[in-house]
Amino acid sequence: MSEAQTHLPVTFREANNALRHDTGIIIPVYFPEGVDAGIAESLLEDAVTGFCRQVADPSAVCLSVDGGELGAETAERIAREFCVSTWIAPRNRGKLHGARNGARCLLERRSFKYLAVVDQDGDHFPNELLNFVRAAEHIRIHSGTDQVLVLGRRSSRHRPLGFLRAEHEELANRLLLDALRYHASISGQPLRLEYSTTLDLIPDFHSGYKLFSRDTAASVLLGEPQLAGVSGDCYYRHAAEAVMVLESLVRGAHLGVVNRSTFNEQPVSTFGLYDRCQLVADMIIWPCRRLDVPLHFVRQWLANGAPPLLLNTLVPEGKRELVRISELVLSGLGGEGDRGTPSASWPLFV
Repeated sequence: MSEAQTHLPVTFREANNALRHDTGIIIPVYFPEGVDAGIAESLLEDAVTGFCRQVADPSAVCLSVDGGELGAETAERIAREFCVSTWIAPRNRGKLHGARNGARCLLERRSFKYLAVVDQDGDHFPNELLNFVRAAEHIRIHSGTDQVLVLGRRSSRHRPLGFLRAEHEELANRLLLDALRYHASISGQPLRLEYSTTLDLIPDFHSGYKLFSRDTAASVLLGEPQLAGVSGDCYYRHAAEAVMVLESLVRGAHLGVVNRSTFNEQPVSTFGLYDRCQLVADMIIWPCRRLDVPLHFVRQWLANGAPPLLLNTLVPEGKRELVRISELVLSGLGGEGDRGTPSASWPLFV
């Protein structure tokens, strides 16, 4: 029997104990105009019901309201009913702002071993959080580190998100991985992916279901914001998932990935409320600025990342969308007048 085979896996009992007694759960709350408040409230209450059943003390669940007028009344009602924690920020800034406030709320009260960040939309199933904790415990034991980030990998992005948004996330994921590899080569610090790439070569970085070890959560969510010269909307709202991933990994966290379920179609989404091309561009701009990636690298990564996308098959709208995103990215990185990826640079045959 090999040495690897002699190591017993983390048991259900061990992981369940860590989940029930040592894990905090942050749910950023945001009820904007344009979203059905009744559906959003029902989904949030359902999520709270499920997550409260995963932990021994319901106060380990924090509803972090991002903007007092955008969900505070609902969050406070649910908090009274379920005895969960709340943090009400008077000003709306974005999901990352909610996650940071939630981390501050929970870590100031208790010494949690893990912190999970989940969306309010009911598409992040509480019963699956045990697998995140079990994977994190496995990584911690076998790598000897307390720096861990576990992503929930969706078996399909197109079905829950829709064709357009899924293609956008695919492009953003590709370029985030490029940026992380660039940083690894420049810094001399290898990118640790041994616990994450058995399912996909490109991890589902922009999944909204994440689990942080305490040290990683404190470093990433309580540290000084690294805006890298971008706007608050770009950092706190559009690039929130990229920030949480990148800051974890450049600080040495080991990345783990577990499968997670989704609904076949998301019940509610705020995606349609944004300028979608600028949203995707910002998901790419911040990581590249944060890691000081040269413009000519990003230009080539865009040229590399656009052709594999199925969005190209939507002619001419899909190609125009990709060109517009490329133009916004390059402009945001100082390439004024830079044109997007021309169709002539795409392969002739498949």
